[in-house]
Amino acid sequence: MQATEAPRAVAAALRTASSLGLPADDAVVLHDSNKLTLRLLPCDTVARVAPEDQHVAGFELDLAQRLAAAGSPVAGPDPRVDPRVYEADGYAVTLWTWHEPAPAGAIPPADVAGALERLHAGMRTVDVPAPHFTDRVAAAQRLAANRDLTPDLGDADRELLADTLRGRVRSIRERGPAEQLLHGEPHPGNLLTTRDGLLFVDFETCCRGPVEFDLAHAPDEVADHYPGLDPGLLHDCRLLMLAMITMWRWDRNDQLPDGRRLAAEWLAQIRDAQIRDAQIRDAQIRDVT
Repeated sequence: MQATEAPRAVAAALRTASSLGLPADDAVVLHDSNKLTLRLLPCDTVARVAPEDQHVAGFELDLAQRLAAAGSPVAGPDPRVDPRVYEADGYAVTLWTWHEPAPAGAIPPADVAGALERLHAGMRTVDVPAPHFTDRVAAAQRLAANRDLTPDLGDADRELLADTLRGRVRSIRERGPAEQLLHGEPHPGNLLTTRDGLLFVDFETCCRGPVEFDLAHAPDEVADHYPGLDPGLLHDCRLLMLAMITMWRWDRNDQLPDGRRLAAEWLAQIRDAQIRDAQIRDAQIRDVT
């Protein structure tokens, strides 16, 4: 969130909680991206605040409640208030349960895989409208095609990213994988390690697609413990995901700190992967001939 907006967003969250009978006179920033996530004190509730014209908070609330009812590992709304979107000073505010963090330590990849498997199982029982994962890819492709939106991206890198996005989508479609509702971005930043166990948050990127698309956002070791994955499909999804997040970093409006350095690293990874894939294909052709 823009630095100039943050004080107003915090004030809107505090005012909303107080108006609902939750004592709130202080806020700790937990995460700052397109929306602001705050821990409000002393009532110990989590507030998510986004501009009214940019939020999907109602969808997130509804989905989180349905998934919690299905026994999925999610952080749900604060039960002390009506689970709905509150409007304050041009912001959409939602209030969520605060979960005490677990003691610091490495999370076993098998535990993450198990939590994600349970989340996917719950998502298969929920019927909600959601975009297809290729809709998100199309947004990245529009950035690649529009130099005005990505003015600092060089021609060679632009072509590499555009080819990767187009080629990996084609490869995934040709595999004809089973599809279902997905989290969309179950990376470590959207997974809470709490005394109540591992809990997923932030469902604004929810979409439909193969489970390998979700696994592509998790650490590589997690996939080793998730049953039934297609290794080739996972490889395609990982490269697709890497091209997408690299494209976001070249957006002229991107606000991620150190984003351009990350973009350069990811571009190098994509080039290396494309070279390795070409070498494997050439070796396979030689073996056949």
